[in-house]
Amino acid sequence: MLDPQLLRSDIDNVAKRLATRPFQLDTAAFQAIEQERKTVQGRTQELQAARNQSAKRIGQAKAKGENVAALMAEAAQANAELGDLEKRLESIQSRLQDFLLGVPNVPHESVPAGASPEDNPEMRRIGTPRRFEAPAKDHVDIGAELGMLDFETAVKITGARFALMKGPLARLHRAIAQFMLDVHTAEHGYTEVYVPYLVNAASMRGTGQLPKFEDDLFAVPRAASETKAAEKLYLIPTAEVPVTNIVRDEIVALERLPLKFVCHSPCFRSEAGSHGKDTRGMIRQHQFDKVELVQISHPQKSYEALEALTGHAEAILKRLELPYRVVTLCTGDMGFSAAKTYDIEVWLPGQNTYREISSCSNFEAFQARRLQARFRNEKGKPELVHTLNGSGLAVGRTLVAVMENYQRAGGGLDVPAALRPYMGGLEVIEPS
Repeated sequence: MLDPQLLRSDIDNVAKRLATRPFQLDTAAFQAIEQERKTVQGRTQELQAARNQSAKRIGQAKAKGENVAALMAEAAQANAELGDLEKRLESIQSRLQDFLLGVPNVPHESVPAGASPEDNPEMRRIGTPRRFEAPAKDHVDIGAELGMLDFETAVKITGARFALMKGPLARLHRAIAQFMLDVHTAEHGYTEVYVPYLVNAASMRGTGQLPKFEDDLFAVPRAASETKAAEKLYLIPTAEVPVTNIVRDEIVALERLPLKFVCHSPCFRSEAGSHGKDTRGMIRQHQFDKVELVQISHPQKSYEALEALTGHAEAILKRLELPYRVVTLCTGDMGFSAAKTYDIEVWLPGQNTYREISSCSNFEAFQARRLQARFRNEKGKPELVHTLNGSGLAVGRTLVAVMENYQRAGGGLDVPAALRPYMGGLEVIEPS
């Protein structure tokens, strides 16, 4: 959530920067709320000052033995009006909160302007795509030939956009996650956490999923009981939600920053706005696994942390010897809460293109303001932290990349050297 003071002091510039996302800031609506707030707040302060003076006069009159009935009636009338004004002010603040919840983050000044993924500048390209003698197969065909990737049974069990893996392929999927966790904890300094897969609305609101993206979530309603009202919980769309909410309503000691967490979890997304996209295979699923990196940073060090976090995600691809590139998302392609984002895109021979495997973002204080996540700064005063996260990596898409880049001409696939210790030394996965 944006700082309302930023809008009060520089609304035209904020509106101009948000227009590049593109987002049309309703400046008139904000200014109307602000004008009403100022009017009510000004009158409230006048009455509070008058009440204090009235109490003083009543005390003085009583001390002199004078009749205070008129003064008491005047004070009662002022108190009644003050009570009404305080209720109005509370309503105005609630409307301001609702307004701000619908406004995206302001892009960092270094983010390039653009309207679509075609406008994302490439920062670097690592590795050379392998050349195949025959046309490269995609992971769907490879999985079918292995007899280990079954979409039809998953459809029978649940529905479209789910997958069932078997045998060594299922183990390879697990190995990828274990490998990532080991690298990030042992080499990159992250603390592994295990979190709930169901979260409440406050947690979703804190990281920016609510209210804007409710349709993209899987909600799990719970019936009311005699002692508790009905409550809706949500399956997590990413571990970012529960992990970042660790610091909700907390004040972190300065010396504890940065906090660095890594979490392996399933993720659940309804993909409400992506009908018809990537319907083949495992690229866009309703359920998938991800290893998530989250950092809680000092505001002055968050962009340094973004570079480091992106490098941590890249390290996995380098160890797996998978070609990839890094792009900076332009203003029109960034997520709602992000101030700046790098996308890491892995090469998929079966699609003959690079596809996103990680998004690494700095949200600055946007999430922290919603979360009231703070630290005690160098002067001992509470200040909002900056939050960052990125996939380190998406497990299913990493499996897809391994299958397509390590496919063998005669069938089956080679196991990357970095994963063999997690596969009991297995070097090749042969068709079952």
